[in-house]
Amino acid sequence: MLDRILGLFSRDIGIDLGTANTLVHVKDRGIVISEPSVVAIDAKTKRVLAIGAEAKRMVGRTPASIIAVRPLRDGVISDFDVTEQMLKYFVHKVHDRVGMISRPRMLLGIPSGVTEVEKRAVRDAALNAGARWARLIEEPMAAAIGAGLPVAEPSGSMIVDIGGGTTEVAVISLGGIVVSRSIRIGGDEMDQDIVAYARREYNLFLGERTAEDIKIAIGSAHPGEWDSERVTLRGRDLLTGLPRVVEVGADQIREAIEPSVAQIVDTIRDTIEETPPELVADIMDQGIVLAGGGALLAGLDRRVAEATQMPVHIADDPLTCVARGTGVVLQELGSGRLDRVLVAETYSRPPR
Repeated sequence: MLDRILGLFSRDIGIDLGTANTLVHVKDRGIVISEPSVVAIDAKTKRVLAIGAEAKRMVGRTPASIIAVRPLRDGVISDFDVTEQMLKYFVHKVHDRVGMISRPRMLLGIPSGVTEVEKRAVRDAALNAGARWARLIEEPMAAAIGAGLPVAEPSGSMIVDIGGGTTEVAVISLGGIVVSRSIRIGGDEMDQDIVAYARREYNLFLGERTAEDIKIAIGSAHPGEWDSERVTLRGRDLLTGLPRVVEVGADQIREAIEPSVAQIVDTIRDTIEETPPELVADIMDQGIVLAGGGALLAGLDRRVAEATQMPVHIADDPLTCVARGTGVVLQELGSGRLDRVLVAETYSRPPR
């Protein structure tokens, strides 16, 4: 009863705490924040100088006294204190009366393969950031709900959520994950593949930001009409130490990111092999749904369709599927329809 009264004065918040981007969904308002998961810190005082988009602009461009860090790696917290500061920033941005009237309830997405320690770290960071109640939901489940899949029905739905640090593949039925695979391969690894390719083929040293821009511009997973596109690589020549420019085509970038793409496709096939035949039949009817930023990679749907011999669809607005899914679950809390999709609590601690 008390929680229901407090809910009238607070805004429930769903958070997609991603390696590359953090999205915040506020109940009845939709997604209000979509910013990079980057924090700029003063190296001497450890004081936070900037968070989100402002901090990302500093990556690769900071003096020695400022460090631009990404507090999440491979979908999990690598720096607890910085993650807590980042969450506090986002919470106060959307819930301006935290601590004055009522603190918000928070639902956070986590990768499906994380340990109990990693789950506790996320939950504790949320409680310390100002939540009065914090629960977790596995990202593939949230992505499936956000993509509009019938997760509560007795039929199989397959979701592939390709984020910055992880790729989550799951088959869902009756509100639970039947089979899932999680690999720590995603958009970040593709960026690293491009950096390694430029170094190997051209003795050219690229920055991570440059590699990401190239991937977005002409990256692809399958031959197509985009193969005629070309882009200029700008970096430092490792032999002379001087700036150098090299022009490459979409087919060369596809070759560069092939190791990461192949692992993602193999993981999807392995998941299908473990899926009960009745659910495979359902998936053949409904198709595989791609979500996350990686779903925007040109030709990835064709590549997965060829490898699995199944129809493949890209979710509407794939970048926001997890955040939208948390919003739907928060809306349904207490109704009993989606309570089973939350991660079971194996511990409890009061907020500070």
